[in-house]
Amino acid sequence: MDKNVIAKYQDFAREKLGLEFDNIDLLITALTHRSYVNEHRKSTKQHNERLEFLGDAVLELVTTDFLYRNYNEPEGILTNWRAALVRTESIGAAGEKLGYMPLVRMSRGEKQGSERSHQQIMANAFEAVIGAIYLDKGYEVAAKFIHDNIEVKLDGILAEVSWRDPKSYLQELMQKAEGTTPIYKVLEEVGPDHDKTFTTGVYAGDKLVGKGTGPSKQASQQQAATKAIKTYE
Repeated sequence: MDKNVIAKYQDFAREKLGLEFDNIDLLITALTHRSYVNEHRKSTKQHNERLEFLGDAVLELVTTDFLYRNYNEPEGILTNWRAALVRTESIGAAGEKLGYMPLVRMSRGEKQGSERSHQQIMANAFEAVIGAIYLDKGYEVAAKFIHDNIEVKLDGILAEVSWRDPKSYLQELMQKAEGTTPIYKVLEEVGPDHDKTFTTGVYAGDKLVGKGTGPSKQASQQQAATKAIKTYE
């Protein structure tokens, strides 16, 4: 591999991750999407899916251990908190904050993909980087990386009660306040079939109490519910 390319990833590891990789190929592989390999078969055969598999397991273990040791809550509550910490949006945002995207190697087609597709690629790359750190530096360094970039978000998640499923929580609130259950209606669909954006309204009877937008009907419903919750709280 070109020395300038290797130097670019080494600089990123030092400046953004605070690490000096013994095997920089692990980081490069962690930031290589399968589509890049399909397009460059002669130059590389390694993509990040195996590292993602490993990193996902390390991420779950570290966050589970952190929650168990620091919070005396029932299993169901801890499970919901962990899910909020490691969901695609959370880890994708962590990768974006660290500046992964310009270094993720992907095909020309994937570079033109939707925002939703890029968010998933970012999340997968973040898990793969965890796997690379674990292999290169061990469990403790990987755990610190996860704490600094993921677990620190827990206070904000608890303050916003965003660990609760917004649709279920809204249903509880609406039943208490209105004696009825939420009704979701798609208000608008924009874009081609492979990259649609949905706008959904949530109603209490005929009254619009929240509106949300997202790359899927489910995502737009979640956002609409989240906004409606603020009205009832």
